[in-house]
Amino acid sequence: MIQIAPSILSADFSLIKEELSKLEKAKVNYIHFDVMDNHFVPNLTFGSKFIKDLRKYTKIPFDVHLMIDSPDDCIDEFLDAGGDIYTFHIEAVRNVNKLANRVKAENRKFSLSVKPKTPIETILPYLDILDMILIMSVEPGFGGQSLIEETLTKISKLKNIITSKGLSIPVEIDGGVNLSTLQRVVESGADILVMGSAFFKNEDYKIFMEKVYNNIKDLKTLNQT
Repeated sequence: MIQIAPSILSADFSLIKEELSKLEKAKVNYIHFDVMDNHFVPNLTFGSKFIKDLRKYTKIPFDVHLMIDSPDDCIDEFLDAGGDIYTFHIEAVRNVNKLANRVKAENRKFSLSVKPKTPIETILPYLDILDMILIMSVEPGFGGQSLIEETLTKISKLKNIITSKGLSIPVEIDGGVNLSTLQRVVESGADILVMGSAFFKNEDYKIFMEKVYNNIKDLKTLNQT
């Protein structure tokens, strides 16, 4: 089952409690938090306090994507914020195994991500400890970018490797996912779809979710005929 993780960065922060309520009604699978520090990526968003403040208003699982330098140094404050999945960039982590142990010690899920130009081979040594893998399909930093088609080949390759090893690690895709790219993204093997502006520009999130799943259903029916 394909899962949807709307990126809260594209929501209206002036109406954030109302936005959370709408996400609850739409029955989204996760809320994706794009944490950026203006160093690892050229944008500054929010920190651990924002996540912690929102935690008390919803039970939707929090998918925390840390696009920051040296996440090893501030992991405790983010774990305290109440996330459920924590994704770190292989390009920024000093000690993957130590960080994974710290996250898992708090019964949270541990995930690694790669930028579009970073080969997936960099994360293959860690498959046995990963609960999820996030493939960036745009250069991280800003929403509304077009999907980089070459990253879909990376997802397909990764899924084949995971299957060949008898593992069941979900692959998340982040960047440029919308109704126009949905077919190609799903066919590549992505399991969790992060959607930002394509999701939050809709008035009714529940209707949009139904549209996404109907498109996926139609795609699967077409492939079976």
